[in-house]
Amino acid sequence: MNGEDALTELVRERGTALLRYASLLVGERRGAEDLVQDALVKVFAGTRRPRDIEDVEAYVRRAILTLYLDSYRRHRRWAKVRHLFVVPERVVSEPDGVVSARVDVTAALRTLSPRERACVVLRYYMDLSVPQIAEELGIAQGTVKRYLSDANAALAARLAPDPSQDPVATADPVPTADPVPAADPVPTAGEAHP
Repeated sequence: MNGEDALTELVRERGTALLRYASLLVGERRGAEDLVQDALVKVFAGTRRPRDIEDVEAYVRRAILTLYLDSYRRHRRWAKVRHLFVVPERVVSEPDGVVSARVDVTAALRTLSPRERACVVLRYYMDLSVPQIAEELGIAQGTVKRYLSDANAALAARLAPDPSQDPVATADPVPTADPVPAADPVPTAGEAHP
């Protein structure tokens, strides 16, 4: 199988899965499409191309992850000096209302650091074990566990239901009847009634 055939087959059979993987990392479809495109170019422009479709997909997934982490580092460096060159952008807050769970999770993932997000995506989307994640990212297993723990705590806090928005939790409690007063003790033989 030549490189062009492998690329065509990969995009046809696994393109959607690669795009979902990148979307979880980046948090938006347009950025994910760019990331997948860059990864495909990186893998197929080289002189050493993987031959098997599973190998091709693994190479592309690794390229997606590497490009994502590299772009975050560049973005972070740029953010430190950006104010010197650009007028700050206004942040538009999302309107209040009902938002789908998918959007909530995507927004929550955006709050994580790149390494935490990568660990979460590899663990829960790619279903990799902690040792596999450690090998994939080139970090210690304990570090992966820390990233997953921190990310899970942050996601739980971010995605926890807001009790002030729950009509059942904020409703006045149903009044209960006063407890029945205890009956007078029954006098025993030898005791007199009062």
